[in-house]
Amino acid sequence: MNKLEEVLDKVTDFLKTEAKTETIIGKEFKLGEFTCVPVISMGVGFGGGSGEGKGNAKGAGEGEGTGVGGAAGLGMGPVGFLVTKGNEIQFVPTRTSKGLSATFEKIPDLLEKFLDKKKN
Repeated sequence: MNKLEEVLDKVTDFLKTEAKTETIIGKEFKLGEFTCVPVISMGVGFGGGSGEGKGNAKGAGEGEGTGVGGAAGLGMGPVGFLVTKGNEIQFVPTRTSKGLSATFEKIPDLLEKFLDKKKN
């Protein structure tokens, strides 16, 4: 087995144990009358490259050369909380939207206001 296959096997094993429902939907806890469940986002990225050189450039030494590199990253962060009280449930985000996504989130409210004004 070559080194790349070993690394991919280790990453796959890690993801099997860490990227599961219990990681994304955290352990519930009580906050007064409320039951809260944290919701977490998880992202994984991989990259790699290789190069090969031949010849003798002035002042660069002599001979042939090869190079290979790779990287992986894992990021996790809170998205919000599912909060329940009695029979009611609500999602409370931990981040506020900015830019274009914030505009799209406001469209339903704007349409409702527009239709209410049109009725009057």
